[in-house]
Amino acid sequence: MSDKLKDELRQIIAEVTEVEDIPADTPFADLGIDSMMAIEIVADVEKNYDITIAEDELPELTNLKAVYDKVQEKLAEAG
Repeated sequence: MSDKLKDELRQIIAEVTEVEDIPADTPFADLGIDSMMAIEIVADVEKNYDITIAEDELPELTNLKAVYDKVQEKLAEAG
């Protein structure tokens, strides 16, 4: 994972959840992140990176690594 992008995403998640240490592979549910927090995280990510994540893609975003992979995919599509 790109350290810069990973750190930026970790910061976005931390601001929403107030969880500072977010391991890449730990499920969000294990960190106490509920569906409302997840929606807020996605909205912040979309805004920060000018991308759109479809509603049917949300269940895939289960941890930091999954969010990172999805952002990378969307940024590549945007070219």
